[in-house]
Amino acid sequence: MFKWYGILGIVLMIFVELNFFLKIQPFATYYFILVWLGYILFLDALVYKLSQTSYMYDQRKKLLWLFVLSAAVWWLYEFINIYVGNWTYNSATGWAALGGVLRKSLYFSTVIPAIFETAELLKALHIFDKFKLKHKHKVSKAGIYLMISIGILSLVLPMLWPKYFFPLVWLCFFLILDPINYLHGEPNLIKHLYDRNLSIPLLVTVSGLICGFFWEFWNFFALSKWYYHIPYVGFLKIFEMPLLGYLGYIPFAWSLYAIYHFINSMHKKHEKDII
Repeated sequence: MFKWYGILGIVLMIFVELNFFLKIQPFATYYFILVWLGYILFLDALVYKLSQTSYMYDQRKKLLWLFVLSAAVWWLYEFINIYVGNWTYNSATGWAALGGVLRKSLYFSTVIPAIFETAELLKALHIFDKFKLKHKHKVSKAGIYLMISIGILSLVLPMLWPKYFFPLVWLCFFLILDPINYLHGEPNLIKHLYDRNLSIPLLVTVSGLICGFFWEFWNFFALSKWYYHIPYVGFLKIFEMPLLGYLGYIPFAWSLYAIYHFINSMHKKHEKDII
């Protein structure tokens, strides 16, 4: 059975697509929350259709938590961008780009749910179930602590010398938090180097790329949009994003996975883990 809210999701996405040409206000300005809410509802209904379980159906508190966490996490990236300056919103820069806190928080709240719903759909399709590493790779404690140290440097360096170290923004939280999750027995990506199971790393990676494509696709046609200012690699644009910039969506998705499980470990009640 295809849930009713999946139909609502389709309607929202079609309406936003049409409104890129019609430009009916205020919907044209607030397209982001509409189209991504539609995307999330549609994918959740597909997941339920395939697996008879989904966030909307039987994990609504968890889905609500994903929205709240997503808004908080992206504000963290916005704060970092004050120093890095890699993207702006309709020419607003620096602290001015942080205006409209409530409105932007609604937009930002869809980021993590979109990636995790995409991963759940890919999981329900069993696309990566049989993908495994050929050999086991054990990570030493020294290697784990080295990753954390590099992660801390990766957070600090882009804010000190953004022109040279800006790509590290998307990797730093993964390097810091995934090793911590590994040390505390929480879900993490590092452990799959040893158990050889590539399913979850591939689900997270591909979900980041899929959502990245749609973020850029819908942004390109929007009235209210963001622009990139990326040193050295700002060429060969696909929509507003330079081609090489899409690679950043991979470590970004890894970081969101690590952040979620790190935060969730502080208050989880032995419930089913995401992905």
